[in-house]
Amino acid sequence: MKTAIENGTVVNREGRCRANVVMEDGRIAYVGPSRVPADRVLDAAGCYVMAGFIDPHTHLELSPHPFGPDTEAALLGGTTCVLEFANQQAGRPMAEALAAWRAMAAGSACHYGIHMSVPWWDEGQAAQLAEMAAAGVTSFKMYMVYDGLRVDDGAIYCAAKAAAAAGGLLSVHCENWDVLQRRTEELARAGVLGPEGHPRSRPAPVEAEAVGRFLRIAQLAGAPAYVVHLSCRESLEEVRRARARGQEVYVETCPQYLLLDERRYGEAQGARYVMSPPLREPADCEALWQALARGEIDTVGTDHCSFSLAEKLAHSDDFRQIPNGCAGLQHRAQLLYTYGVAAGRLTLEQMAACLSANPAELFGLGDRGAVRPGMAADLVVWEPGWEGVLTDNNHRHDCDHSIYAGFRVRGRAREVFLDGAPVVERGALCRTGGGRYLPRRPAGRYRR
Repeated sequence: MKTAIENGTVVNREGRCRANVVMEDGRIAYVGPSRVPADRVLDAAGCYVMAGFIDPHTHLELSPHPFGPDTEAALLGGTTCVLEFANQQAGRPMAEALAAWRAMAAGSACHYGIHMSVPWWDEGQAAQLAEMAAAGVTSFKMYMVYDGLRVDDGAIYCAAKAAAAAGGLLSVHCENWDVLQRRTEELARAGVLGPEGHPRSRPAPVEAEAVGRFLRIAQLAGAPAYVVHLSCRESLEEVRRARARGQEVYVETCPQYLLLDERRYGEAQGARYVMSPPLREPADCEALWQALARGEIDTVGTDHCSFSLAEKLAHSDDFRQIPNGCAGLQHRAQLLYTYGVAAGRLTLEQMAACLSANPAELFGLGDRGAVRPGMAADLVVWEPGWEGVLTDNNHRHDCDHSIYAGFRVRGRAREVFLDGAPVVERGALCRTGGGRYLPRRPAGRYRR
């Protein structure tokens, strides 16, 4: 079946143009000014035609129904692919974790790829990294925090070298665990245990020190580095210093760090906003917007976790017990368009870069991330004139609240195509369960 999208403005990282787009057999067959006979014609006048968005950071295994409603929420927001973290279990092979996550993902509404979380290091792990690369897993993650996940600096050094040798990329959750644990103990002794204690336990220097340390380790390893969910000015400065000395550094941030600040922890339901790293000062939000506009930040992910409001509020009197994380898959592009593009902070091309082209290139999804002939027909028809207000329940996330409730938004994914098949029509799901595993190629390291 041949489908034509006519009269729209095609937006890629490199620029935009008025063009018609034709899809056939799951691929983009034509992009240009001519009208091509098709079985189905969609009028996109007044809309933008963009490559399907890619979320490089999700934790769908923490949802009540992994890969269920949350991947439908992804499609409603224009996200056609998520990159999910599979957690290798202690003493067990990485292949087992990959198989477990692929089994969980059966029936996923959107496409998905896998990052492998690596909780320890030895020579056997190095061999498994190469095996994972052959299976299409070309990105790996380590944690400086959390018992059962955190590793020492030597492990990060070895893993960075091995990942680079396998054509992959290592990311690290950067916070100084020992210091934040001590600060948490101090706050507990002082009786500061409400949500307001969370940002005080892990302030910006706790993140920035760890970012700086990771980047020095990567420098010694001669390997590229990917910093997940960067949240503050101090961490940006560490990235700038590393790049100035010639290092290859990639950076991700999230909408919550662009739009919310630490004053939220003083609200009646401040537990909603407990995540790590925590929300920062308003000046940090502005610094991140400026860095995004300058191209210093490569991707915008969500760090999506669908914890219920009951789970969040059950431990409001002890921030140490509040589950960390928030849901955001469906609204990521709307928020970036509203408060970035429509507000004059970003261009449409920059939106296409950080939501589509950059993650596709960086994470080895070479046939996605752009609207041009030969690419996979994962497409979004973006309707810029649509307006609405986000609430706790006008989303498809697998939870009963939203940290963005009350935010006014402009623009929506009016139509979404997955491999050329319509999955969203006029803003409503029309097909689900069509997502599949996308094995990935070596990292496209465009900053080297």
